[in-house]
Amino acid sequence: MARRRITRSALSALAVLLATTTATAAVPGRAGAPPPRTVSAWLPYWDQEAAYRNALAHAEQIRTISPFWYETKSATRVTGLPGAGERRIVDGLHAKGIQVVPTVMEQLRPGALAAVLTSPGRRAEHIEALLAVVRSRAYDGLDLDYETIAPTPNAKYRAVRAGYATFVTDLCARLHALDKQCFVTVTPRTRTTGRVWDYRTLGAVADRMRIMAYNLHHAEGGPGPIATPQWYDEILATATAQVPPAKLEMGLPAYGWDWVVGSKDRAHHVTWKDAEALRRKVKAPYTLDPASRTPHFTYEEGRIRHTVWYQDARGTAAHLPALRTYGVRNTVLWALNFEDPDVWRQLADGQ
Repeated sequence: MARRRITRSALSALAVLLATTTATAAVPGRAGAPPPRTVSAWLPYWDQEAAYRNALAHAEQIRTISPFWYETKSATRVTGLPGAGERRIVDGLHAKGIQVVPTVMEQLRPGALAAVLTSPGRRAEHIEALLAVVRSRAYDGLDLDYETIAPTPNAKYRAVRAGYATFVTDLCARLHALDKQCFVTVTPRTRTTGRVWDYRTLGAVADRMRIMAYNLHHAEGGPGPIATPQWYDEILATATAQVPPAKLEMGLPAYGWDWVVGSKDRAHHVTWKDAEALRRKVKAPYTLDPASRTPHFTYEEGRIRHTVWYQDARGTAAHLPALRTYGVRNTVLWALNFEDPDVWRQLADGQ
């Protein structure tokens, strides 16, 4: 093909330029496009005020805040979570030059989301419901975090993947017609995971594709690191082959899990702040795992042994070289006010 006569580096540079132009389009009511930023972050509604103050304190580094504010209940019903749409927060973030792109999540029963995505009529209804959300405030767009799509059964995953790609394509077109941003949040694609996501299509139509690069070891599984540099390498090799690096945001964890050793019970979620406070309380030594570059410790509560794996600024610094290798500069933090405060310096130095 004639395309191959162009050097790979030239193609990469062109892709980055085009994606950057799309992703920083001017927003109505704002003084031009936002300046380049190093970090975006999700703002949890259950810690809203503290997380908002945290965002203001680091406004010079933040490009976009996505308040975790909305939940899809059905094709036609999208409801607000506690504190959703608080104008003081929207206005305060805008005053600092930060885009506000709220997240819409869902926890639908098995099969319910697939039924919406594979029906043209119900997809259209759902797009109208989402547009009503974006019109309800001075938002700069929407971020879709639809995760029940991921465990779609074998017999249906191709139809669901195609339906979701069509849905996002149509939604992004409608959002762009309103001069709004269109973000999509996905789980990692590796050799064994993430097949339901059509990265190429999603990356072509969305302004940002956010990869949740965490939960390598999760609450329902056995203990271990939340992420590793080797895993990041696998994730980014796949993602950057299909999506321009400037459109990608790599999701970084600021949390961990506390497992009961030998138990099949769900692990307990801990923020970095929780984990460090617990480590000091139980007088466990600080240990950075040499393979995963993530901190961990063990302790006993009565006769019950626990192991905790989490992420901090030292671990984040060790993971950033994988992003640089693939030309990915954009990060998104899960979540505001969970994090080691020093992570902000590492993100500023490490981009």
